[in-house]
Amino acid sequence: MFPIRLLWASPDVNPINGKARSIPALNPVNMYGRVFFFSWFGFMIAFWSWYAFPPLLKEVIAKDIHLPQHQLANSNIVALLATLLVRLVAGPMCDRFGPRYTFAGCLLAGSIPTFCAGGITNTGGLIAVRFFVGILGGSFVPCQVWSTGFFDKNVVGTANALTGGFGNAGGGITYFVMPAIFESLVSNGLAPHVAWRVSFIVPGILIVSTAAFMLLLCPDCPTGKWSERMAAAELNLRRASIDRGTVVDVKGDITDKPAHHDSPSPSLGDDKKADPLRYSDREAQLEPDTLIESARGEVIQKPTLQEILKVSFSPQVIALGAGYICSFGGELAINSILGNYYIKNFHLSLQEAGNWAAMFGLLNVAFRPLGGVVSDLAYRYTDGSLWAKKLLMHAYNIIAGGFAIAIGLIDPKTPSTMYGLIAGFAFFLEGANGLNFGLVPHVHPYANGIVSGFTGACGNFGGIIFAIIFRYHGTDYAKVFWICGIMFIAFQLAVIWIRPIPKGQIGGH
Repeated sequence: MFPIRLLWASPDVNPINGKARSIPALNPVNMYGRVFFFSWFGFMIAFWSWYAFPPLLKEVIAKDIHLPQHQLANSNIVALLATLLVRLVAGPMCDRFGPRYTFAGCLLAGSIPTFCAGGITNTGGLIAVRFFVGILGGSFVPCQVWSTGFFDKNVVGTANALTGGFGNAGGGITYFVMPAIFESLVSNGLAPHVAWRVSFIVPGILIVSTAAFMLLLCPDCPTGKWSERMAAAELNLRRASIDRGTVVDVKGDITDKPAHHDSPSPSLGDDKKADPLRYSDREAQLEPDTLIESARGEVIQKPTLQEILKVSFSPQVIALGAGYICSFGGELAINSILGNYYIKNFHLSLQEAGNWAAMFGLLNVAFRPLGGVVSDLAYRYTDGSLWAKKLLMHAYNIIAGGFAIAIGLIDPKTPSTMYGLIAGFAFFLEGANGLNFGLVPHVHPYANGIVSGFTGACGNFGGIIFAIIFRYHGTDYAKVFWICGIMFIAFQLAVIWIRPIPKGQIGGH
């Protein structure tokens, strides 16, 4: 059973890489808890602002600036295109400058067009602002790289899924908050023409404040400055190689209690069968020399263009990208139209449609983390099998495709049927997101930023593909749902056979 006090207790730390073996989610005083908080909160605020337009776009902004339906769809596509480009760049930047500075840079750069949203007067202005606001979506990459750098392999799937899931919830929160801010301003005397413009000041202020606190209160990595990570890693590895019997102990799994630091650490030569929980993950069963070499292979290296291309187009990274094209790509496209779909089928008000559409994004709080937990449990109970993680990721996407086909073919006309199918769809689609980034840290771990950036960009690429399909089918949302479902299944079957990690890879096992 999971010890509840791990949520606030100082975590046991892997002495070789400095990563935490549990997640002190409720302890912002602890360094690991603080980084965990800013990882998800920073991405949530970014996601809120990135998706601040859709809740007001059709019923308020489009009417104010006389935006036709096809240009509305174009603006959704442009917002995703910018994020795709930023994610491709943000990955190598994380490896070069560190995820904290990259994260804060994305937030501060994205705050500028957010503040400028009030100056939109025509279609061209809307498309330009939405393009640059798309910078905020790129913050997902440093969010995941930062989290990966602070949490060890036994909990990294859960940590990444929690930070990503809580962050993605911003896409649901915005459907509650932006209409509420707008209607509050209108009720206090502002004309709708002015009120929707003023409402964008709120996320702008929050973005700048979050970036400032992130820079002031958090470190780059567990060993301190990003520029010193190589020296710190080599020092830890040297100590481990000198004192193999104690220092290389990396006990723990997701249910372990923090160690008492005044007691001696058991050696790798102890009887591992005597305490199956302590040695349940595969890493702790490696020989000391293999363990040290594996840790060396996981130290982030400064990227080169040749290495970026080599890693990005390796079969394993392409398989991760194919999974994220469907899971996160599908989520992005559906977030943009779901409120309008509800209005079409059920004739709801703007606020009512926004509230129900928000639930799809808010389910990320539960379903994406659950995917990460499932990933970590599969890794634990299959003795470190990465095939288990990978096959679960594909299975979730395939089942999500089945739900999308069902929604499209039924085109529900009763709210209970629609909301039930959407909830089932969200369970597998958003869970697949968590499973995907539960596997990412294992693939080319020395280039985690590149892998995270390419995979994240693929999510936006998928969002663009599905948004284009929605754009050319107008308001025939049901038809697009079943088309997307077929595509989900086809993408997964095309890459399911690829090995989880490259043959002979050092580290990441």
